Amino acid sequence: MKLEIINRLEGNEVLGKNIFTNDGRVLLRAGTVLNNSYINKMRELGIFYVYVEDERLEDVEVEDENVSRLKQTTMECMSRMMKNITAVSDKKIMSDYQKIVDELIDYIATSADINKSLYDIQTNNNKTYVHSIDVCVMATFIGHAMKMDSYSVKELGLAAVMHDIGKAQLPKSLLEKEGNLTKEELNEFKEHPYIGANILKKNVRIPGTVVRAVLQHHERMDGKGYPYGLEGKSISKYARIITISDVYDTIANSGDYKKTFSPNDAYELILAGSGTIFDEEIVKVFRKSFSVYPLGCCVKLSNDVEGYVVRQNENFPDRPVIRVIYDTETRNDIEPYEIDLVESINLVVKSVV
Repeated sequence: MKLEIINRLEGNEVLGKNIFTNDGRVLLRAGTVLNNSYINKMRELGIFYVYVEDERLEDVEVEDENVSRLKQTTMECMSRMMKNITAVSDKKIMSDYQKIVDELIDYIATSADINKSLYDIQTNNNKTYVHSIDVCVMATFIGHAMKMDSYSVKELGLAAVMHDIGKAQLPKSLLEKEGNLTKEELNEFKEHPYIGANILKKNVRIPGTVVRAVLQHHERMDGKGYPYGLEGKSISKYARIITISDVYDTIANSGDYKKTFSPNDAYELILAGSGTIFDEEIVKVFRKSFSVYPLGCCVKLSNDVEGYVVRQNENFPDRPVIRVIYDTETRNDIEPYEIDLVESINLVVKSVV
């Protein structure tokens, strides 16, 4: 399977992963043949990349079916909760929701492969939910890598999946606005951590550590974040982890950033912000836990050859194994061959294609 930028689709490709609505229902099912009508509709929905089948890359597994099932169930619950925000204060409803989130977190922490757990397809309608769930997945991996106990990992995961709950009470026009926000709009947007924390406070069963993480997830290590301008270790550990996960997923999947899929830019931004925006020690864990280029992603190397990521090399997050399946100049198919960037030290990835 391969990850393909929407503008590279020509028609007749077979969709490799389901695309979901904002309430967890299947919008477009894996196995669907993508004609021009489907492709144009996906563009209208704000989709920038999809997974499609390719027999030359059939051994590349990009999805853990258990993770996908658990994410879908979590998305269904999130949709119900965001549409009826008063449900958060209901102990029974919130308890049932926490059990579903805990099941996802338990599986991520004990059995999941990070390389098969991220990069669900985001649309204009589902991106808030998909983003929150992927932030939860990333934060859980980081927390587990930091040797947190299982109770703390569950608290972290719950805070991560709820980190943007305050946006449910912001105007839809503000959240969907294209382009830069005015100063007044930006100030209104910056209220969402405070709003989210107040929503969660209404349920006495939600730990204060979770509420604090939601409140602080836009704080920065250098004190230039919001809403309170906290610095360093005065920001909760959960919030410091969520901040990294939030920024990475936002930049990697944001059409507003470069109108393309940009996991390498997101990765470099995290590393560049170490010690100023982000906690330096957590960035080190992030760097060891996540690869720069996802499986199935097409990249261009420094010799201008293009190929697809088929395997990751442990401890070398930016040097995967690339499979070349076509001639870069003519775009004609060739006999596939692989380049291991750990062994080919004279080559580097130049860009995502």
